[in-house]
Amino acid sequence: MENNQLTTVDTAKDLGLLPTEYDRINEILGRTPNFTELSIFSVMWSEHCSYKNSIVWLKTLPKDSPRMIAKAGEENAGVVDLGDGIGCAFKIESHNHPSALEPYQGAATGVGGINRDIFTMGARPIAQLNSLRFGDLKLDRNKWLIKGVVKGIGDYGNAFGIPTVGGELFFDDCYTINPLVNAMSAGILKVGKTVSATSYGVGNPVYIVGSATGKDGIHGAAFASKNITEDSVNDLPAVQVGDPFQEKLLLEATLEVIETGAVVGMQDMGAAGIICSNSEMSAKGEHGMRIDLDKVPTRQDNMKPFEILLSESQERMLIVVKKGREKDVEAVFDKWDLNCAIIGEVTDTKRLEYFVNGELVADVPADDLVLGGGAPVYHREYKEPTYYQEYKKFKIEDVKEPADLIAVARHLESHPNIASKRWVTDQYDSMVGTATMTTNRKSDAAVVSVKGTDKAIVLTIDCNSRYVNADPEIGCAIAVAEAARNITCAGGEPVAITNCLNFGNPYVPEVFWQFVGAIKGMGAACTKFETPVTGGNVSFYNQSSDEGPVFPTPTIGMLGVMDDISNLMTLDFKAEDDLIYLIGESQNCIASSQYLASFHKIAASPAPYFNLEKEYDTHQVIKALIKEKLVQSVHDVADGGLYIALLESSFPNELGFDIESDGEIRKDAFLFGEAQGRVIVSVNPSQQESFIELMATSEIEFSLLGTVVNSEIKIDGQVFGNIAEAKVLNENVLHDILGD
Repeated sequence: MENNQLTTVDTAKDLGLLPTEYDRINEILGRTPNFTELSIFSVMWSEHCSYKNSIVWLKTLPKDSPRMIAKAGEENAGVVDLGDGIGCAFKIESHNHPSALEPYQGAATGVGGINRDIFTMGARPIAQLNSLRFGDLKLDRNKWLIKGVVKGIGDYGNAFGIPTVGGELFFDDCYTINPLVNAMSAGILKVGKTVSATSYGVGNPVYIVGSATGKDGIHGAAFASKNITEDSVNDLPAVQVGDPFQEKLLLEATLEVIETGAVVGMQDMGAAGIICSNSEMSAKGEHGMRIDLDKVPTRQDNMKPFEILLSESQERMLIVVKKGREKDVEAVFDKWDLNCAIIGEVTDTKRLEYFVNGELVADVPADDLVLGGGAPVYHREYKEPTYYQEYKKFKIEDVKEPADLIAVARHLESHPNIASKRWVTDQYDSMVGTATMTTNRKSDAAVVSVKGTDKAIVLTIDCNSRYVNADPEIGCAIAVAEAARNITCAGGEPVAITNCLNFGNPYVPEVFWQFVGAIKGMGAACTKFETPVTGGNVSFYNQSSDEGPVFPTPTIGMLGVMDDISNLMTLDFKAEDDLIYLIGESQNCIASSQYLASFHKIAASPAPYFNLEKEYDTHQVIKALIKEKLVQSVHDVADGGLYIALLESSFPNELGFDIESDGEIRKDAFLFGEAQGRVIVSVNPSQQESFIELMATSEIEFSLLGTVVNSEIKIDGQVFGNIAEAKVLNENVLHDILGD
């Protein structure tokens, strides 16, 4: 074996390994590893690949339901049974660190990677979503970041031909150095036709297909497992470069080769490249592989073994094929003009042996590299941060209610967190594929029809990280509840989630406390809503030496199903004189609201009011109202409070509202507070009696707010403006800041 690059504990430290981990590697191998072998362990034992700091808590999340086909940790993506022989594969992942350094390619390759996870399963992607977080838009760097990220997502997704159907955008100073870029994809497959990421069958050939392998993305997984610093610019080689047109060819070729029946197992090459696919497939199938690295098609000459193994070049797959079916597989990839090279074969050794020109350059056991095998598992220390109790001391009585609430309304209408995201969505193609049902009809969640059926999938992505920072357990439960509320309000039935857990450094006890609290809240809410966790991504180290950690941001991607597309419900007011009702109880609460944070500039407050049991009961009432066709519109009350929810229902048809506030609570809390579990509906007067009868069968509070009017905004007899002017202001905020 090539052994002229024997390593030391200092080498291991440079690669992100702990001294104890280096010692363990020596024990596993029974000798000192060479540089290639140590590089293999460094990426496979990174947090990004091994979940070594998080897996103990991730295992506490609910993963079972009668609909589950592929559970969390079993495959590249979770798969949920939609009924009638149709399944949906969906997943979310982060591309935060690459996007912080090179926003265009960082975001673009995040889109490419998440879609490969879907079609590697044998599913055709039909919808994409994203969750984006940036710092203060007054700073030029943040403008550069958002422009690059949005263009990267748009260019890649549009060229790949999958509609972007939803997402969220949030700004806070904590994301200035370390933005968050989370990408989600969903695809449709036939039940029983999924392909597993496994390898077995001694002598079966191992293929690499798709793009050639270059030096981009080397040690990308390790890069994603450390803090952003001034030296991070030196990690630019860890940012991959994507080609959406190549990925489109790979999609079609992959789905076609699956149909041949020649595929034993398949996995895309994302984080850690070839070594990750080799090791995870081999460990799962309890076999080994012999790989000739000199047979890997490369873009550069004289690439070193570790460079070939760790490269994260995009648009590549590893496929294990039934021996004797080589010609069938090669014919498919020749048709699509893609690389298709045999680079090795399956063995019975349970080891991964890598050769260059016949010389053994690395020899490692597959199982010891992976999650659930020999990868380290840590029980990290966690400690409640001092700010938590300080936030709990907040009292609404200490905040003076503004005399001019119209000024508050204008402030919120024009705040980037509240304003229209049209500057972003105009750069995305939401029409491609013709399946999106909510492109021109506004709903709280995206609804995408499943062709050839009467079904639709309902998708949303949600997390208010200000709430999670204030109280991780309650805040994360709210994120799940809001996702479920959005799907319910659109006419769907929530069925499962995927998550992208964005946190700071797990070795900081106060950060890990946030993580533990978020997991507890997620588990409680997912159990209540019967939405198991199908998988996702943990992204630690989202912090900088200057600004500390970002807000804890456990982004929730939720899937719902709509068995009857006539239940599709939109948020827009339909006609003058329709009655506007509030379902759910108003609270004397402004905690963690956008109003409190940006108008009063008060950061220290607890999470807003939230009652999980009442929230669940409210959702059941909303489902019944939609099913019985008793409501004309449905819209949840979220960021910006009731006032912003009313505006958003008014904008599409430029209809106004005339409402009365609740005299029992402060007017600013009534209008701008963000107490959870509330939904506004509009009701045709002819159906008012039936509406009230149904509501009376529940124990959920409801109240008549007022009526839909022509174009005026009137509250307690005071005119706040008109809808047309508010709409212009709201729609142009980001355009005015970022340009066209």
